[in-house]
Amino acid sequence: MGRLHVLYEHAAGYALFSVKEFEEVGMLLPQVEASVTDLSRFNGLVNLIGFSPFKTAASALEGINSISEGIVPEDLKIFLDTTVPKAEKKSKFVIGVSDPKLGASISEALGFKCDHTGVVPEIIRGIRHHFSHMVKGFTPKTAGVAQLGLGHSYSRAKVKFNVNRVDNMIIQSIALLDQLDKDVNTFSMRIREWYGYHFPELVKIVPDNYTYAKITKLIKNRKELNDDKREALEEIVMDSAKVQAIIDASKSSMGMDISPVDLLNIETFAERVVKLADYRKQLAGYLSDKMTAVAPNLATLIGDQVGARLISHAGSLTNLAKYPASTVQILGAEKALFRALKTKGNTPKYGLLFHSTFIGRAGAKNKGRISRYLANKCSIASRIDCFTDVPSSIFGEKLKEQVEDRLKFYETGDVPKKNIEVMKEALQEAAQAIENQKDLSIVEESSKKKKKKKRKRSEDGENGENQENGQTNGNGNVEKTPVDDAPAEEAPKKKKKKKNKPADE
Repeated sequence: MGRLHVLYEHAAGYALFSVKEFEEVGMLLPQVEASVTDLSRFNGLVNLIGFSPFKTAASALEGINSISEGIVPEDLKIFLDTTVPKAEKKSKFVIGVSDPKLGASISEALGFKCDHTGVVPEIIRGIRHHFSHMVKGFTPKTAGVAQLGLGHSYSRAKVKFNVNRVDNMIIQSIALLDQLDKDVNTFSMRIREWYGYHFPELVKIVPDNYTYAKITKLIKNRKELNDDKREALEEIVMDSAKVQAIIDASKSSMGMDISPVDLLNIETFAERVVKLADYRKQLAGYLSDKMTAVAPNLATLIGDQVGARLISHAGSLTNLAKYPASTVQILGAEKALFRALKTKGNTPKYGLLFHSTFIGRAGAKNKGRISRYLANKCSIASRIDCFTDVPSSIFGEKLKEQVEDRLKFYETGDVPKKNIEVMKEALQEAAQAIENQKDLSIVEESSKKKKKKKRKRSEDGENGENQENGQTNGNGNVEKTPVDDAPAEEAPKKKKKKKNKPADE
C-alpha cells in the first residue's frame, strides 16, 4: 500500500492530511483507535498538508451541495491538484474519503486512487474530533459558528428544493376535505334533529343536507312562512312543486312551537354549517387546481380526490411512483390484507381504488380484473407525473380511454388497442403539444419586440416633433421659438422645405 492521505470536508473549507506510513493497514488501526481521544498522540500519526478555506458562505453551500450529491466541486479539484506533492503523484498513493460516491468522482476527475474502508473512517473520526486544534488560527468556537451557519443554510436549501413540497399541500388539503365531509354531515344531522321538533315534515321534502340547512336559515318560524318567501325558496330548491309542498306542510305541520331564543340558536348554527359547506366546495376547487399542476395524468385518469388520497396514503407522489401496481391496487386495504394472510382467506381486490367510477361500473365478476388493470394504469400515470419535465394530461386521457375500452371488452368482447400503439400516439401528441407551446412563446416574444420597437419609434417621433417645434434649453426642456420675430414671407418657405425633405430622401 502506498502513502495514505485523508481528505476532510469541514464547514470552513477543505483540508488534506498525510498519515504516517505503515506497511499494513491492520497494524495502524489499533494505534489510531487508541489515539483518537488524545491530541498529542493523534498528531504523531496525522499531519496537516494543506487547508483551503471557503471564500464566502455561498461558495461553502455550493461545495457541500455538490459533495452531498457525489460531485467534485471545481475548487476541490484545484485544491487536490495543487496540494498533493508531485513526488506523491508519481508514486502509488491513496486518498481516504468518507463518501464512496465522492471517491469515485475524484478518481474519474483527477485519476487519484480513493479508499473509504479500513482505517480511513477512524482517522476521519479523529480529525473531526481534533480539527479545531490542528489548523492555525482556528478555535472550537469559530468551528462551531461555521458549522451552525452552513447547517442552517444547507437545511434551508434542502427544504426550498424539496421535491415533495407541493405534494404536502395536496396531502393536507385532502385530509382537511375528508374531515370537513364528516363534520358537515354530523352538523347537518344535528340541525335535522334540532329543527325537526318544530317542522318535522321538512326532512322528507328536502333530503339534501346543504339545502336543508339553507332552508332552515330562511324559514326560521314555520308559522311566519308565506308567499313572500316563495321566490327565495325557489332560488334554493330550484323546484316550484317542492316549494309549494313546503308551504303547504308548514300550514298543517304537527311540530311543536319553539321560542325565539331557540330559533335564533338554530339559525346561527345553520348559517355556520352553510359557510362550512361553501368552504368545502372552495377547498375542492383548490385541490383540483393543485392536482392539475402536480399530477395531471393521475387526476385525469381516476379523478382529483381519489388521486389525492393515493398520494396522501403513499406519503408523496415520488413514493407512489415507486410502488408496483400490485401495491397501488390494495393501498388503503392493509388491514384486510394482513387479516387474509393470517387466516389464509381471500386477499382484498381493491383499496382506495374502490371509490373510482370504473370499479362501480364493472360487473361483479369483473371488479377484481378491472381494479388490477386500473392499478397498472395508475402506476404508469404517477410515474409520468413524477418524472416528466413538462406536465400535461395527454397520457392520462389515453390511459383513461384504455380503461374504458377494457370495460367494453369485458361486457361486449370488443378487442381494445394494444398498449404500445396507444403510448406511441400519446408520445406524438405530447411532442406536438411541446412544439405548439414553443411556437406560441416565439410568437409572444416577437410581438413583445414589435411593441417595444413601436414605442421607441413613437418616442423618437415625439422627440423629433419637439425638436422641430422648438429648441432645448440648458436643462433639456424644449423652448418654443418665437414665430413673430421671423419675417412673414420666409416662414412658409421653411415649412415647405421641411415638407419636401422626406420626399427628397
